[in-house]
Amino acid sequence: MRLLKYKILLLISLAIVMLPMRLSASSGEESGEVNVKEIIFHHLGDGYGWEVPFSHVYRIPLPVIVRAEDGKWICFSSARLQEVKRIINEETGEEELVAEPRIVDIEKDGKHYQFILAHVSKHKNKVVQIFPLTPEEEQQLKEEAKNNPAIQGDIDKAEAIIGGYAGFDEVYYREYKPHDISITKNVLALFIAAILVTAMVMSVVWFYARRGMKAPRKGVGFMEMLIDFIYTGVIKSTLHDKARKYAPFLLTCFFFILVMNLVGLIVIFPGGANLTGNIAITLVLAIMVFVITNVMGSKHYWKEIFWPDVPLFLKFPIPIMQFIEIFGIFTKPAALCVRLFANMMGGHMIVITLTLLIFIFAAFGAIAAGGSVFISVLFSIFMLCLDVLVSFIQAYVFTLLATIFISMSTDKGHGHGEHKEDSHSTESTSSSDMTSEGSAATVPTT
Repeated sequence: MRLLKYKILLLISLAIVMLPMRLSASSGEESGEVNVKEIIFHHLGDGYGWEVPFSHVYRIPLPVIVRAEDGKWICFSSARLQEVKRIINEETGEEELVAEPRIVDIEKDGKHYQFILAHVSKHKNKVVQIFPLTPEEEQQLKEEAKNNPAIQGDIDKAEAIIGGYAGFDEVYYREYKPHDISITKNVLALFIAAILVTAMVMSVVWFYARRGMKAPRKGVGFMEMLIDFIYTGVIKSTLHDKARKYAPFLLTCFFFILVMNLVGLIVIFPGGANLTGNIAITLVLAIMVFVITNVMGSKHYWKEIFWPDVPLFLKFPIPIMQFIEIFGIFTKPAALCVRLFANMMGGHMIVITLTLLIFIFAAFGAIAAGGSVFISVLFSIFMLCLDVLVSFIQAYVFTLLATIFISMSTDKGHGHGEHKEDSHSTESTSSSDMTSEGSAATVPTT
């Protein structure tokens, strides 16, 4: 049995070693080199379809919803933006599948609308509406093409980006960027993450609803442990009596970020969307913390911003401290946004770069390819394991900092509270002293 395992492991190793040479031959058919930048941003970016596992040709279609130039809303499947063709590779003689973009022609209310997924345009990889050029527009395009070194006056190439125009199939069209509310890969991934978080939290609720106060086990027990860890160790220890008021929001932030981080590490559907590596998503989370922090801010919080307890020359007549405090209102959520985005984006980029080393070194021969496979796979596995830990840490840090910011803004000042505590402790001390004195006085009499 052990010998069989070694044989299987050896076959897998040989397959991995031979894989880069096979892929490098197919991926380098046009330029002979790997475009690392394009591949990285392709995997980390958003898209109108979800890639089918282990295939860069077929995609799971998603609905495209755009508002045309005349104000009408158009909806169609993203599968119509490209077509899969079979071509013969002239070098290898093998048949290959290639996804080519195409024009989507839609008729609505007796009017034709044309859309493409722009490539030669300033709105690259976005759906744009296109219109055939009028004679005046063609003349204007020719004038702009004369001053464009990429075209050198030949607009039939349709290879250069010109503002207001999109090139497709060696022809230029006038383009219009519509309002786009499509269900893209990131949008669908957000829905999936929200459903997973709801199911995870409700599993604890359903357990106690069915079984009373029995101790949960397995997944439900782990969820309860995480909830108690964040609530007791972070929220309650920081917010004290205000913990129950802000706990729903802060716990939602923690589990939502954690699930988005972990789902992003999964290669195949429903994973693969780099949500927390998208600064728009982390920005929305930071704005929510910003709104809660400032809307729920106490009088003491705003007093410390506009009239802090510092020497007078620091705040009047030149409002130095006020400027610093107001600037700090915006830097705190900005730090939340950038920290989460940069850490998760960097982790994904490192893993992809380590994987691409296989194809880069494949050009140097079989020995270099085999060695790079072993090193790249080893470090990629290590980085993925590290990213799992980082996913939890980043969710924890975001929740911790958000809790601290809310605690600072809702603080009503320590002066009055400390006075009450001091007076209470003084009364308690004096009463205890009187009790001890009375006890001491009664002892001799008895």
